Order: sequence, then structure tokens, then C-alpha cells
Amino acid sequence: MSNVAYDAAAEAEETTAQTVAAMQALRPIPRISVQAFCETEGVAGPIERAGEDRRMAKAHLKVHMGGIPTAIEFYQSAPTPNLIVLESRAEPKELLAQLGRLAEHCDPTTKVVVIGHYNDVGLYRELIRSGISEYVIAPISMVDIVSVISTIFVDPEAEPIGRSIAFVGAKGGVGSSTIAHNVAWTMSSLFKSEVVVADLDLAFGTANINFDQDPAQGIAEAVFAPERIDEVYLDRLLAQCAEHLSLLAAPSTLDRVYDFDSEAFTQIIDTAQRSAPMLVLDVPHIWSGWSKTVLMKADDVVITVTPELANLRNAKNLVDMLAKLRPNDPAPKLIINQAGVPKRPEISVEDFAEPLGITPMAVIPFEPLLFGKAANNGRMLGEMDAKSPIVGTIGEIAHVLTGRSELKARKKPGLGSLIDKLKRNKK
Repeated sequence: MSNVAYDAAAEAEETTAQTVAAMQALRPIPRISVQAFCETEGVAGPIERAGEDRRMAKAHLKVHMGGIPTAIEFYQSAPTPNLIVLESRAEPKELLAQLGRLAEHCDPTTKVVVIGHYNDVGLYRELIRSGISEYVIAPISMVDIVSVISTIFVDPEAEPIGRSIAFVGAKGGVGSSTIAHNVAWTMSSLFKSEVVVADLDLAFGTANINFDQDPAQGIAEAVFAPERIDEVYLDRLLAQCAEHLSLLAAPSTLDRVYDFDSEAFTQIIDTAQRSAPMLVLDVPHIWSGWSKTVLMKADDVVITVTPELANLRNAKNLVDMLAKLRPNDPAPKLIINQAGVPKRPEISVEDFAEPLGITPMAVIPFEPLLFGKAANNGRMLGEMDAKSPIVGTIGEIAHVLTGRSELKARKKPGLGSLIDKLKRNKK
């Protein structure tokens, strides 16, 4: 690779990292309607990509080509949305005249953002004075669009929304739930911050056993009565597990079938995020419309695996799918669990990480005595043996997921023959 090509690749990687970091700071956009009228593909493209971002999941966005004249014609016979985004290459005087004609057809509550091609302070002041919400100078990025919409519609005085972390196993039995519960307990005890655990495995969930709880109500009451969900009702469903830790327990019974639509848990999660700064989602190892939606909308996703080939294949599928569903978010975090089982052939950490392109956040050794005693006693690992190295590792995971420390990058490991094995298994 030439130096020029290398520099371009490095610059692209840095730009992507900056985009992800900028998007992470933005809060979800509420349920609004947005219509954009663009004159160039250079503006239409970023707006369309913004509409595909998970932070815009509740908003309805439609992009039209044609600029302000098209918008004037369109709104002569159509109601105006919550927000109109207009691109115009017109000179300042003509732009103001066009906006005046458009105003005759706009509802007074409709917000308007103008994307112009003139860097003119006088024009900006005149637009703001005339009631335009924001004037942005082209070229624009996807981050610019989401940021502008967020500035207009997300109340800066509103209480911050809690962060959601979804834990999912690449395969059944890898210990994802156990790690999720222990990380949640560690966050609450180490940082003295409120944490809510939601057990989404309604049929076979283990959170009530792991926390030694037997609540009469839990997440099932919420998901089967969405019309009742608010912060007061949700608070009544929470079981107190520790001073700063609450649980939305699964019923863990088979007296009914748990078939849900893709948005079944969305309102519960949104409400829970307003109740606590940290929400841990224990997602079962299934692939359905609702589990896909939960993973797509979570602030962070943690995939737990054991070092075996089926886990590698499933983890690769998950990582690739999440990259498509969450193009403007960091890659999921990876935890390798139950490493070093006696006499079991295992894939090395290096060979496991390479096809995924992810440095494992932690490698947790096989320690059946500690985990078994904790599970059978309904206690967390830190309660059983606070000095265990595994408890220290759980603490490090808690620090990374709460943003108190960063995952250190390591040199990329060698590829080995894992990709060839995966190809052979697909044949």
C-alpha cells in the first residue's frame, strides 16, 4: 500500500471513529415527522443515512428532491410535518423570498431547518429573526443532521436518559446471564449508582434465582399490559435486590406462550431508562423480531462466548448483523467465558478474535467451584469471594461499560486457520 493510500485509509478510519464518538453523545429523537427537500445528492445522502440511525428510530423521515419550490407545491395540498429540512443553492435575497412564499402554506408550529450554500452572517441572522430554527452550511454530514434535530426537539432541561447495555450469548449455556447479573451487581455496589436489571427470558430466565428473589410480579405484567406502563407502575414491578440494584424479574414459567411483536419491549425499556442511570438487559439466545430490536436500540451490546467453533460462527453472524443494524455505533463488546476447560479442545483467544475484528474485553477462566457455589446460594461472585481474580475482572468490565475506563487496544493477533474452518463448515 502506498503512503497516499495508507494516509487515506487512516484518515477514513479516524473520521469513522469521530463520527461514532459524536453520535454516541446524542440522545434519541422523539416520535416526530420530518420531511426534507434537497437539491443535491450530497445533502440528500447524509439525511437519508441519518434516518436509518437507531437514534432516529421513532422519527418518520421522508426525503424529496427539488428544494424549496418543490416544498411550496407539495404543501399546497398536504399538511406540514413537525420539521421541514430545506436545501437551497439560491442567493440570500432569493432564498428569503422563497421562504416567505413557503410560510404561507406552513403550520405555525412547524420547525424549519435551512441548509444553504452561502456562508453569510447577515443571512443567518435574518433567517433566525424570521423564525427559522437553524441555518446549516453545506456540505453536511449525517452527524450534523441528527445533532440539529436533537437540538430542536430534545429538551436540554429534561433529566438524562439512562444507558442501556444488552448482554447476549452467542450460544446457549455460555454464561451470558450470569455475567450480566454480576456486572450489574458490581456497578451498583462499586459506584453506588442505581441499576435496573431486566430479565427478557420470560420462559427460562434465571435472574430471580441468581439474586435469590421470588417477586409476585415482574416484566410479564408490563409486557402484557403496555397501556399501563409508566414510571410509577414500573416501580411497583421492580424487586429490590440490593441497596442500588432493582430487578424486573421474568416469571420463568410455561403456563403461557411468549410470542411478542418487534416493539414489545420498547416502551418498557424507554420507561426503565428514565428511572435509573444504568439498565442491564439480559437478552436470551434467540433470534426474533423483538430480540433484534432490543439489540439494535441498546446503547451497548456485550456478546458472551466460549472458545469453540460454533460460538465463533454465531458471534461472527451477530457482529456482522449488528454492524448493519448499528452502522454509527461502536462494535459490540466481546467476553470469552469458561476458558481453559480441562481436556476440551479450544480456540485460542488470538484465533477467536481475528475473524471478528474485536479485541475481547475480558477472558474469564473456567472456575466451576466459584460459579457453582454462587449459583446454588443465590449470591453474586463478589459476595462469595471478593478477592477472586474473576471478581476483579468483573469489576474491570463494569468500569469499561460505565465509561470509567477504556478498553486498551492490543496488537492484532494472527489469523490462523479459523476462517478456513468456518468455510468448510458452511459447505
